[in-house]
Amino acid sequence: MRTTSLVALLICVLGCPGYSQNQPVTRELKVITLSGSGYERGLQHGRELKSEVAKIVESWKANARQATGKDPGKILEGFFEYARFTDAIRKWTPDLYDEVKGIADGSGQSFEDIFVLNLLDEFWVYLDNPENHHCSGVGVPSSKGQPAYVAQNMDLETCTDGFQVLIRIPRDGDKPEQLVLTHAGLIGLNGMNQSGVGVCVNTLMQLKASSAGLPVAFVVRSLIGRTDKAEILRFIKEVEHASGQNYLIGINDDVYDFEASANKVAQFKPKGTSGTVFRTNHALVNDDLKPWYPDLVLYSENSIARMKAVQSRVTADHFQGGPSLGDVLRSQDDLVHPVCRPNEKENGAFTFASVIMTLGDQPFLQLTVGPPNESEYRAFDFTGALD
Repeated sequence: MRTTSLVALLICVLGCPGYSQNQPVTRELKVITLSGSGYERGLQHGRELKSEVAKIVESWKANARQATGKDPGKILEGFFEYARFTDAIRKWTPDLYDEVKGIADGSGQSFEDIFVLNLLDEFWVYLDNPENHHCSGVGVPSSKGQPAYVAQNMDLETCTDGFQVLIRIPRDGDKPEQLVLTHAGLIGLNGMNQSGVGVCVNTLMQLKASSAGLPVAFVVRSLIGRTDKAEILRFIKEVEHASGQNYLIGINDDVYDFEASANKVAQFKPKGTSGTVFRTNHALVNDDLKPWYPDLVLYSENSIARMKAVQSRVTADHFQGGPSLGDVLRSQDDLVHPVCRPNEKENGAFTFASVIMTLGDQPFLQLTVGPPNESEYRAFDFTGALD
């Protein structure tokens, strides 16, 4: 296992319109390389990040207590009475179930505490509180000599700040090398592989969920562990989904967008954008909705405002595809509902990291640690080439 601790020397980009020029903020990024079986990968994760995992478990419990006014033990007890995800995880991704067990054993934390960290969206669904979920994503298919891109601001609760991690999983047999954005104790948030497959996600809380489906983190890791386009598209359509989620998937030169719910997977195909997709947190084509959805006006206002901001930038004449994505993700055109969210502590959510995945023949990943208007993108490529 190779471990590198990178401190981002963060530089503001001057002169770009539409986002506030915040002072640089230094955040540490842990970069770890995990190999072997699922359990072995998890054991390495838990041991290498033992201190960070312990701290984020404590931080998660404090955040859950503050959000609900309940004892964390009682919260977990109620959640695991609802959660019946184990069978689906063992059916579709048994190695990832073992990876979670390995993280618990390696870090010395209880399995239940680590398991709930890996059920991020599913816990949000259980609380049924959509207010803190503000991810914004863009997918650009290959065109005019440029490769395809998928990109995203990953917005999480402020209690996750300081626990940013990039996992590198080396190639193993028919499994490609992978780069996975996550936080300590979690198997993955989004990521890409060396064959040019990238996955970004957006919570769609208004879509119906299943307490027996496959959780989002496990779907993401399964997707980026694959290389065959037909297999990837079949998997996203066939698996039973635990949480309402938008999956923005880049496969080599192409970009696909799917809204997944408990009972339906609907592909979104935008019109008049040459295949470019921009997504926030409201469903556009999937009508498998929870009963409360039509009444939640504020939730729609936030998501719609961010989508309008992203749309206006990616459809502008000066948009140059991949080279312009950083400016899109830094933008704060709507100051009430910005695409790029600072960590203001009391507001519940912030941009945990921003990622731009360049696909095609020479794929690589760029990311910022924290909001992209406070830090520069750093590039990470792959160490080996596919045969």
